[in-house]
Amino acid sequence: MRPLPADLQGEMTIATTPEMGTSHLGPGRSFYSTPALVGHIEALCLRLLSPYLEAGENSVGYRVEVRHLAPTPIGQKVTVRSRLAEGEGRRFVFAVEAYNESGTKIAEGVHERRVIDVSRFAQRAASER
Repeated sequence: MRPLPADLQGEMTIATTPEMGTSHLGPGRSFYSTPALVGHIEALCLRLLSPYLEAGENSVGYRVEVRHLAPTPIGQKVTVRSRLAEGEGRRFVFAVEAYNESGTKIAEGVHERRVIDVSRFAQRAASER
């Protein structure tokens, strides 16, 4: 793992689609779902770490603590922001937040990732079966 800049941060904006929506609220009531939000948070944090990984390394999600604060209708854009809050060894904690296109803060929290040796990780997973 190469050293990360102390000010590592980024954002991504996505247009929400029906596949990202809730399905349990009934017809015509689809909103950006928490699982989709968490997936986008993880994707952004992975993208931020990736340029600093060595050959054979990758990162995996270890902890997600997110409050989904407000609904966003499907079709609106969402911007997810992430900032490196802590980094030590192979452990990286990101402060995360998300806003919809109306400017409403829809989420905040933390996401922790761990850098792994992919071969060792796969061997360990195989031995757990």
